[in-house]
Amino acid sequence: MASSGEDETDANRSADDDSMFREAFSDIVPIEQDKIPPPRKMSKQKSTVLQKNSAFNKEQNQLRQAAASFHFSDGFEAHFDMNGPLKYVKPGADSHEVKRLRRGEYPPDLILDLHGYKRDDAKLEIAALIETARKEHIHCVCIVHGIGSFVLKKTVPNWLVQHPSVLGFHQAPLEWGGQGALLVLIEQQQNLGKF
Repeated sequence: MASSGEDETDANRSADDDSMFREAFSDIVPIEQDKIPPPRKMSKQKSTVLQKNSAFNKEQNQLRQAAASFHFSDGFEAHFDMNGPLKYVKPGADSHEVKRLRRGEYPPDLILDLHGYKRDDAKLEIAALIETARKEHIHCVCIVHGIGSFVLKKTVPNWLVQHPSVLGFHQAPLEWGGQGALLVLIEQQQNLGKF
């Protein structure tokens, strides 16, 4: 058993250690705590809104994919005259409008640059562009397909010929991309009735 003298020695040593520690750190100032609250959990209402937005975006993407696959077949190959610039006029459409495209009389309101896109992604973007142009009542758009390895340069015109809303297209003037781009005329929906 430890004697009471040993207990006093241990207590003195502990007090000495304590005072030495306080003396060594006497000039130290405690750091003020930045009181940053933890992030709040979302309310159920906000969480529900985010889930609905996510579902809506997923549905929109599926609609874009369905529209692109419906309008554009990869197996279809149109015949274009290789002796001049790339052009197309939908049967029954006014060919004079495509001539106006060639002369640059229609500046594009929307431009889609497909550089860096894979073939399937490019198809989706073109379908979305045409749909947006119809909704926004835009008559002329520009699709920059580039030249590169000729993959998109060859397939984009074949896709456009198949779309029922494309009235025609013409190789773009140099200011809009020249041989690496097409100016496209989009057919607008007619107002069928008056309110």
